[in-house]
Amino acid sequence: MTAPWNYPDFDDHEGVHLFRDAASGLTAVIAVHSTHLGPAAGGTRFWHYPDPADAITDALRLSRGMSFKNAMAGLPMGGGKGVVLADSARIKTPEMLAAFGRAIDSLGGRYVTAEDVGMTDADMVAIARETRHVSGLPVAAGHAGGDPGPTTAYGVYLGVKAAIRRGLGKDSAQGVHIAIQGVGSVGGGLARLLAADGAKLTITDADMARAIRMAAEIGAKHISPSEIMGIEADVLSPCALGAILTEESIVGLRVPIVAGGANNQLATQADADRLHARGILYAPDYVINAGGIINVALEYLGHGDRAEVEARVARIPERLEQIWAESAATGAPAATVADRMAMRLIGRG
Repeated sequence: MTAPWNYPDFDDHEGVHLFRDAASGLTAVIAVHSTHLGPAAGGTRFWHYPDPADAITDALRLSRGMSFKNAMAGLPMGGGKGVVLADSARIKTPEMLAAFGRAIDSLGGRYVTAEDVGMTDADMVAIARETRHVSGLPVAAGHAGGDPGPTTAYGVYLGVKAAIRRGLGKDSAQGVHIAIQGVGSVGGGLARLLAADGAKLTITDADMARAIRMAAEIGAKHISPSEIMGIEADVLSPCALGAILTEESIVGLRVPIVAGGANNQLATQADADRLHARGILYAPDYVINAGGIINVALEYLGHGDRAEVEARVARIPERLEQIWAESAATGAPAATVADRMAMRLIGRG
């Protein structure tokens, strides 16, 4: 097995922890990228990887992104990520969740989890029986916390509208053609908000039945997943899994704006240059999709209500504008500008 520090995505991570609990069937990775600003916060992903090494790559990439996301959101939290490896049937058991809770607890508070792809707030409740270092738990109305998906969707919605203003010179999404890749918790929430604004929506999802249902609900057009990256539209909004902006896919883009909620949209750093060279306005993913972590971080820290969450999420467009302005002034890609800002904030600039 390749040592984690030999992976291309290893970025001076403070720790990469591998866990195996034979009794429950748990196999998991927790990557701690940075605790410079506070405990490493980031959700746990439950996913099936045909090659288990890809789970480590995911944890490395996602934890680095969480360091940047938390720093740029002004949170006193570092960056980490958990990945629980699912079998091909994606069977998740109470025993597995309990074992993962014990794994988190063994790190002594250096890592704080919440739900991500494949995890729910009910799963967080199960994990919380074994450790207090968990957020995204069900909360009373008016409090910070709970499922981060809707808050992430709202932040992405604000960011998409900021991109429309910057890239198209329009103050509204009405009539703007937006192609959304993935209509799960985040993409679906985004689609509903944009539909209410009168946007022209084309959507897709790996689960086409879900895409068809969503299209019928909001009056959108649905297409196959293979078509979405080449569609001619005003905005492409990736809201599924990452690494979809590659050398090959960027050549085929027919949009002036890419702004969506997926993590790690760029397959490589060179792809930031490729987008910039094509004149495509890019909203760095860990800036635009910070709404969810703002929500669950304030829950964990115990000093935020819904009003505070919404006030912080409302600043996402301002941060994007700062990045785009510096990009325009310096000629550096927006993703590179954002990375430089984040690196300074975590003491690595």
